[in-house]
Amino acid sequence: MKYIDEFNDPALARRLLDEIHAVAVTGPWALMEVCGGQTHSIIRHGIDQLLPDTVELIHGPGCPVCVTPLEMIDRALEIASRPGVIFCSFGDMLRVPGTGRDLFQVRGSGGDVRVVYSPMDALELARRHPDRQVVFFGIGFETTAPANAMTVHEARRLGVGNFSLLVSHVRVPPAVEAVMESPDCRVQGFLAAGHVCSVMGTAEYPRLAERYRVPIVVTGFEPLDILEGIRRTVLQLERGEHRVENAYERAVHADGNPAALRMIDEVFEVTDRAWRGIGVIPDSGWRLSPAYRAFDAELRFDVTGVRTAEPAACRSGEVLQGLIKPRECEVFGTECTPRTPLGATMVSSEGACAAYYLYRRLEAGDSGRPATSGEAITVV
Repeated sequence: MKYIDEFNDPALARRLLDEIHAVAVTGPWALMEVCGGQTHSIIRHGIDQLLPDTVELIHGPGCPVCVTPLEMIDRALEIASRPGVIFCSFGDMLRVPGTGRDLFQVRGSGGDVRVVYSPMDALELARRHPDRQVVFFGIGFETTAPANAMTVHEARRLGVGNFSLLVSHVRVPPAVEAVMESPDCRVQGFLAAGHVCSVMGTAEYPRLAERYRVPIVVTGFEPLDILEGIRRTVLQLERGEHRVENAYERAVHADGNPAALRMIDEVFEVTDRAWRGIGVIPDSGWRLSPAYRAFDAELRFDVTGVRTAEPAACRSGEVLQGLIKPRECEVFGTECTPRTPLGATMVSSEGACAAYYLYRRLEAGDSGRPATSGEAITVV
């Protein structure tokens, strides 16, 4: 297969669904997709509605915007509000609520907040404005870490001292471990995020599959990718197996991207990291290594002491842990909407709450909107 349309083929989707229905004979099986992009694809195409009753999909903490802790958002707001600062970010962070405001409101109040398409754009701004402090908000899973690491590496090489990185990188395997250690965990298998594994490879997953006796299948993002990941995971569960499988071989190799891994290892070091709505997960993040610590915005602007509390009404932490579906939250779709979000899961383009709102899964008893011919999977 060479083209995206081939991964939306309704005839192939029907065959995969028939196979899933045929193999899912015992169960019930609860699978977690560890990627917000996969969640949106699942909800958009109604994949969860087409599965047998014995297979449930649980949405995991796979949205990097959503898991960025409130205190980190408030640190960003504090830095962005200071005179002489150009604060750069990807666009999806600008509406993530901090304590009482977001980056759009900081910009509306006179802060120089800019949307960029690459951290290298922020570095170029720093080179063009040597009299200003330029900060890039470096969030994300392992996928975005290489580009951010390269940018800091280049800043040091070029001697651009007015550039810094506000780092909030998180790592997927420790989050999988935290999910499995929860006393309320129901997860029996994982669809691993293909883009993360395209950088990191699959080496960290076999120990998790063995320790928790769960199958882990690396999966892509198109409908057929997800259905094939589900089929392989269910097949392992039915056979009593717990292995790591790569169902995304066109993008993922076992050893990942060696050049990207070398850059990450040079610029970052592993650290404990707080996840929004979840808490601190040991060894679940990165920070700048000692050789690059001079480019750490938290230290440069002395905002490490910022501490905050989540809104009491927001249950995004339970959504991120897969404990509830978004529509089970009492304020979902009423007090909390994309225009008036209480948590990042309603704002981000990968957030589970945003997916449920966008595709009209609004009530706890609602099975979702009807299929349309414009979405290949839902016409099977």
